[in-house]
Amino acid sequence: MDNKAINIVLNYISEHLDWSDPTVEFGAYIVWKCKVLQNWKYLISSTLPDGMYYELTYNGDKKEWYLDAYKKFENQVIPET
Repeated sequence: MDNKAINIVLNYISEHLDWSDPTVEFGAYIVWKCKVLQNWKYLISSTLPDGMYYELTYNGDKKEWYLDAYKKFENQVIPET
């Protein structure tokens, strides 16, 4: 299941790269995953410095994958008061 999830994200990234730029090698890796009953949820990132991350959900009842692509804008530390 992990390899399938990573390949879905790698294919998505490849389809959305700017091909006017030189060819870039990249990979994808699992940041977090969870399985509940027959369903899977993944958070996946890539080695590209683009700030993107991907949420991938597998619906075991329907045998379908759902992909959401997000852009990280900021990472703030909020001190506890």
